[in-house]
Order: sequence, then C-alpha cells, then structure tokens
Amino acid sequence: MTVTLEISTKNYSDDAFNIKRALSHMETLTGGYNGYMFSEPTQNFGWTFFKIAFKSDLQQGIEEKFADMLSKYKSSTAEEKFADFMYDYFASKNCKVKIKVV
Repeated sequence: MTVTLEISTKNYSDDAFNIKRALSHMETLTGGYNGYMFSEPTQNFGWTFFKIAFKSDLQQGIEEKFADMLSKYKSSTAEEKFADFMYDYFASKNCKVKIKVV
C-alpha cells in the first residue's frame, strides 16, 4: 500500500524546494531512490495545493527506520501516523505546510 499526501502551502517555491531536499535526505537515510512523485500544483485562495505520492520502497523504508517514532503518534490509522510523522519531519526542515492523507 502506498500513501499519497496532499500538501497545502502559502509559499510553494520555498516549501517545494525544502520538501524535495528533505525527501532526498530521507531517501539517503533509508537507502531509497526515486521514491516519490509530485503532482502539478493548483492554486486557490492564496494557497497552493499539490500531492506527493510515496512509492512503496521509500514508504516502507521510512516506516521501518522510524517505527519507534511512528508508534508514538495517536492517530487512528497507519496512513495518518505516517502523515503526522512527515508533517513533523517537514517542519523540522523549515517547511510551513499542512498535510492530509488522500
């Protein structure tokens, strides 16, 4: 099963750059390569929305490497825990975004 996250941002250019850099670092940590895909951005009411689809290799690598951290989230489903973890990870990389599971 793969997870797709919808990202909402008010500063697409900076946040997209920081997210790609953060995901590249995550691929290095997990031994993944080319593990995600970005959708085309759309704009509405000053926000930019786009989706990130995680390929199973990267997603599984993240879930295995950070299993102890993921288990601490109180979300009800594994996808929501993954989204919450990625929100915190992106925030630590200076991304001011909102995330929801699609």
